[in-house]
Amino acid sequence: MKKLVAYFSAEGTTAKVAADLAEAIEADLYEIKPEKRYTKADLNWMDKKSRSTLEMNDPSSRPALADHEANVEAYDTVFIGFPIWWYVAPTIINTFLEVYDFSGKKIVLFATSGGSGMGKTAEVLKNSLPDTAVIAAEKMLNGRPDQETLKAWADTI
Repeated sequence: MKKLVAYFSAEGTTAKVAADLAEAIEADLYEIKPEKRYTKADLNWMDKKSRSTLEMNDPSSRPALADHEANVEAYDTVFIGFPIWWYVAPTIINTFLEVYDFSGKKIVLFATSGGSGMGKTAEVLKNSLPDTAVIAAEKMLNGRPDQETLKAWADTI
């Protein structure tokens, strides 16, 4: 079974967890990059006019991807990681799910957050997937879990 760990990381936290997970489960690693990188000002959730706030307040927002080279069709299982923004995945994750064909894929969601849980993340993301894609699991991976813990979790899916 071929596995991919695809992730979006605005400040590097999710990137570290994704790299550890990919190594632990012997998966390929792919960074979901926005066409326009997020600045510190873009990520200021206290600013009602910041880029991230505007995107998250608009359910139709689909930030453009920097590339389309994930080769999702080559994988059976795709782990998708992201920080939690406003109790859900950043809208760039919807973009990623809508750009590629996830038909028949097993999808595993993982996230990092400074304090919130997954909320309705899976429910919201399911709307960006074909009916034949299955969200098999979701998990918060805060605090940089070790590779043994990551492998043990992935083996239960």
